[in-house]
Amino acid sequence: MATNHPLSGITVLDLTNVLAGPFACHQLAHLGAEVIKVEAVGRGDLARGLGASPDLSAKGMGISFLAQNAGKKSMTLNLKSAEGKAVLKRLIQSADVLVENFRPGVMDRLGLGPETLRAENPKLIYCAISGFGQSGPWADRPAYDQIIQGAAGVMAVTGTDAGGPTRVGYPLADTVGGLTAAMAITAALNAPERGCVIDVSMLDAVLATMGWVVSNHLIGGVAPVRNGNENPTSAPSGAFQCADGLLNIAANKDEQWNALAKHLGREDLLEAAIYATREDRKANRLRLKAELETVLTTRNAQDWETELNQIGVPAGAVLALEDVLGHPQVTDRDFLSHFADVPGAEMPIDVARIGAMVDGKRPAVTTPPPVLGQHTDQVLEGLGYSTTEIADFRQEGVI
Repeated sequence: MATNHPLSGITVLDLTNVLAGPFACHQLAHLGAEVIKVEAVGRGDLARGLGASPDLSAKGMGISFLAQNAGKKSMTLNLKSAEGKAVLKRLIQSADVLVENFRPGVMDRLGLGPETLRAENPKLIYCAISGFGQSGPWADRPAYDQIIQGAAGVMAVTGTDAGGPTRVGYPLADTVGGLTAAMAITAALNAPERGCVIDVSMLDAVLATMGWVVSNHLIGGVAPVRNGNENPTSAPSGAFQCADGLLNIAANKDEQWNALAKHLGREDLLEAAIYATREDRKANRLRLKAELETVLTTRNAQDWETELNQIGVPAGAVLALEDVLGHPQVTDRDFLSHFADVPGAEMPIDVARIGAMVDGKRPAVTTPPPVLGQHTDQVLEGLGYSTTEIADFRQEGVI
């Protein structure tokens, strides 16, 4: 087993759509699991029709699908048909994990709930991902990323007082939910006795990542507020205007504050009583920010970034996505996979791998995102179905 593919030999059935579930299985595929994506006949994952390229969406290879389905096999299966249910149960017998992100109750109504499927394979790890979990007064609510961001209090602490609550600029709740599912699944795979039902609530998953905000409220009695680009725990700490854009500076320690003021030629600020202590600087943070920006705006952010980091003051320019993806810090660490020719898309693509390296190497899959149903026959043959049976399934709309 390759050390950077620790899930080699594990089979995952991916019954998920759009983002949270596919992203969870995307992590598992990169770590070496065989992921079989079970998609609706004739339609497939809804993400096949989503993304910034209408042409790719029309081909059923939407960018939203391409983003997190590399390395998976695709088979189509009508889970509403008796034959389709029978095929899934046969798949379950040799699978280690099943992941689904239907609304709570859908799999039970299909007759394919966790109790039914684990009767076929008691060692099955069944993972259900939903907006609010499988229980509770909100369980039946439909949920999308922004709804979860709003319900979890993320939007309430993002943005400024003047601008009001603001969503995070990417699908935070979906990806955090997916990562939470992947973490729980890998833990369950390591249990002395396998077999369990994992209930991932995107709401719970997001709240779990808000530890400081939650604890400040629960323990400190401090209500969270919107701070924009300011770090409420320290000052000067936040985003500062330079000649060409914003620069994040985190002078959180006294020695960092001293070094920053001296480097900017503003030793006078060190003598001012209103900036004498950390708490003083926090109380007068906007005034202090304006003083520092009188110097910072005279030069470019990248220049200040280099100099401040050299003197031990953490700093980083606020970059556009294309700038960071092209930076050697990313390119030298094999963050992207390149596929020269993607069937269905008929073009080369680059997609992100996972955010970890194992033994100095980035885990990677070797095959591009699949065309809808590309591996249906292969999977069914592996289950022992004959060519005639497969042809009949196709004729009857089972696959």
